Amino acid sequence: MPEQVTIPISFFEYAADFEVPLMRLWMDRVPIVQAVFNALRPWNVLLDNVEAVTAGKPSEQGVNIKLPVHRSSFFFGPAGCKFVKEAADWASAEEIIRLVQTAREALLASSGGVISVQRTAISLHAQLKEKEFIDVLKRFISPSIAGLHDERMTAAATIIRWQKHRLVLDSSASVANALFVRLERDFDAGVQLEEMASELRKDEEVVFKLLDIEEVVS
Repeated sequence: MPEQVTIPISFFEYAADFEVPLMRLWMDRVPIVQAVFNALRPWNVLLDNVEAVTAGKPSEQGVNIKLPVHRSSFFFGPAGCKFVKEAADWASAEEIIRLVQTAREALLASSGGVISVQRTAISLHAQLKEKEFIDVLKRFISPSIAGLHDERMTAAATIIRWQKHRLVLDSSASVANALFVRLERDFDAGVQLEEMASELRKDEEVVFKLLDIEEVVS
């Protein structure tokens, strides 16, 4: 039987890069900010939730709009946009998709931006009920490495990168006796958010099966 886990911390990230940097999103962006703000009004956005990001390189500067009630934020600048959702779960997937679509479409329509690639990530901290986290992680370490020393292993991590995927398995630095799992996946510009969600859920299911864990949903 799979090990039962709870997930007290989780994040979903969506990012889109523009084919060509949009300088107006760095220098003259007021009409675009207004368009995105208006589009997000159904999610209770306020003026005080809008902040200009002026630190860092030009590609890192832009505007960040926070949606505190929904524990989300939408950032956009010359290089692209990024959406982050805290406490993300599959029960809220439909609402997340609607929010991202609304913000992204308002941004593209008002700026003339064209997306080149879309990037997604799921990060979660899975707290184990019975097993110790190291007993799950050490199975992915080669015997030759694990056998270098006789004492008990206390930490282990696996990071694998493919052309369009990345997987991180580690111990959680935030939750006691928990695994940190991060799944990253790139998509072409034309892939719809619903299709992304379906593929991401499959990715999560495969990794959970590999780890032999199962989420307990209250």
